[in-house]
Amino acid sequence: MAKDIEKPIQKSTKDDVAEFLEKVASTPARSTSGKNGRLIFAIDATASRQPTWDRAAHLQREMFEEAAAIGGLELQIAFFRGFGEFRATAWTTDSRTLARPMSKVYCLGGQTQIGKVLKHALKQTNKDPINALVYVGDCMEEDADKLCHLAGQLGLLGVPVFVFQEGHDTRAEQCFRQIAKLSGGAYCRFDSASAAMLRNLLRAVAAYAAGGRKALRDFSEKTGGETLLLLKQVR
Repeated sequence: MAKDIEKPIQKSTKDDVAEFLEKVASTPARSTSGKNGRLIFAIDATASRQPTWDRAAHLQREMFEEAAAIGGLELQIAFFRGFGEFRATAWTTDSRTLARPMSKVYCLGGQTQIGKVLKHALKQTNKDPINALVYVGDCMEEDADKLCHLAGQLGLLGVPVFVFQEGHDTRAEQCFRQIAKLSGGAYCRFDSASAAMLRNLLRAVAAYAAGGRKALRDFSEKTGGETLLLLKQVR
């Protein structure tokens, strides 16, 4: 188990979201030198997520559409499921090319492979820098120390991990919070009652990856609601 992992703090959804948005707003945006921003969206597709998969898939499609509307953003989807299966799409700026294959993905029983997600992000950013990694999952069945080490490496390379946890698995929360902290990203939990909130949080991260704080400011002014908390943090 990773050392000095913070104990999970039971907070209201509102407080959790406020903390998440504050961290997104304070995260330095990596310079793209005129290139498109690059965002990896990684998904746990193991059997434990099957009951909520359809809702999550819908939210994911909305994120892709928002990213496409913002422009200037290359997206890649990665997912794991079953017995050691890990796949990643090609990079694209066309959200429709991602929505089609993801609509055919279904959950399969197996253990989590978060380590493969983090190693993949490291490999990708060493080829061509990426701006952020989004991870959506509900549990963690791996060595927390190893995952935290990989997260720290991403942090050194300037790649924040934004972790969205579905449900209330305490062990997973401890590790997810540490991954976010070590990488310079942020953590937030969601459930069926906060689906609309998650939609805006995902869109906010897409805006950040595409255009840094200016894009976040424009997005907050357009959408209002909880994303206005971002605007208060942006200088």
